[in-house]
Amino acid sequence: MAADWGAPGGQSLEGTPLTRGTTQRGARLYNERLILSLVRLRGQLPKAEMARLTGLSAQTVSVIVRQLEADGLLKRRNPQRGKVGQPLVPFELDSNGAFSIGLKVGRRSGDLMLLDLAGHVRQTIHRPYTFPSPAEMMGFVTSGVEELVSELDPEQRGRISGMGIAAPFELWNWAEDAGAPPGALMAWKDFDLQAEIARIFTWPIHFCNDASAACAAELLFGRGRDLTDFAYFYLGYFIGGGVVLNGSLYLGRHGNAGALASFPVTSERGQSAQLVRSTSLAALERDIQRDGGDPELLWRDLGEWQGAGPALDRWLARAALDVATAAAGVMAVLDCAAIVIDGAVPLRVRARFVEEVRQALALVDRQGLADFPILEGTIGADARAMGAASLPLFDNFIINRNVLFKDKD
Repeated sequence: MAADWGAPGGQSLEGTPLTRGTTQRGARLYNERLILSLVRLRGQLPKAEMARLTGLSAQTVSVIVRQLEADGLLKRRNPQRGKVGQPLVPFELDSNGAFSIGLKVGRRSGDLMLLDLAGHVRQTIHRPYTFPSPAEMMGFVTSGVEELVSELDPEQRGRISGMGIAAPFELWNWAEDAGAPPGALMAWKDFDLQAEIARIFTWPIHFCNDASAACAAELLFGRGRDLTDFAYFYLGYFIGGGVVLNGSLYLGRHGNAGALASFPVTSERGQSAQLVRSTSLAALERDIQRDGGDPELLWRDLGEWQGAGPALDRWLARAALDVATAAAGVMAVLDCAAIVIDGAVPLRVRARFVEEVRQALALVDRQGLADFPILEGTIGADARAMGAASLPLFDNFIINRNVLFKDKD
């Protein structure tokens, strides 16, 4: 039987129907999502500005805002005074208007996150492990979600809009690269994590590749506020990526768009190899181990990695050149606004890596390509769990940013 965390149909735990905005079943009207998306993008806006940017009439905007305020999705701020005429009342997203849960399934750890409508992380739970198993993950989800929602009151629990899962595709195929014993990950081959979690909870359950989810987090809560399109590299145990086009996460026909781990580069031996072989943290882990160091520091200490020693310097130089090469290849196809690089790495390491990629780009033949910036991501280790938690928000409350607002200035 599914756990009674939140009843279907937008009802609270007591069965009292919530207002129509809670799951957007009634508030999926285009204009309502448009207003919510615009306010999310701008932070706060008065109704007059909403009308100007959307091209909707002042009367239409007033009706929409009144309903969204009644639904608990928007709340008014203090009036802005000092201008001619009536003071303007700005509105912002009500952080208690909706909640979502994100699950990140990593090769070395799992994370659960509770996210609110305004993008605030309410709580996270981290679970390290040697290798993930379906049974261990299901136990973590069951106990972890109970802990996440324990501080929400019944009305807030009824406002949980769904759960998102961020996990690698075909986890079992990467056992050798992850250093797992033979057969250790084969239990995942016939295990449908999304379906099994859906047996426990009554919310909609969404699934996304872990790197694509991280890209979604950057789109919603980071650089994506200022960029309509970018390519995204994420340094995890295995490197991954994502693509944003016209303000929307682009997944491709098979969900593999932005599968930058598979991007072909030239290995140190002059042979063709995939980016994942040199650039992932798995490669750094092996280098540290070969030097006689403790590779577990990569997962224990996200503060500095000072114990990584010379292995870190070698990895940074090699990985930066390969990412710069891949970045030029991506730009030859997409011609987007920027390359964004983030990862589950210390801030100091991320900043150094981005700078080394910028320098390595000078060594890459880019004739015929326009110049493009290499930008540092903003979210870091939480990006995959946050991206997973954002999936229900995308589905229920957010419209693609390629909607034609009248202007964006």
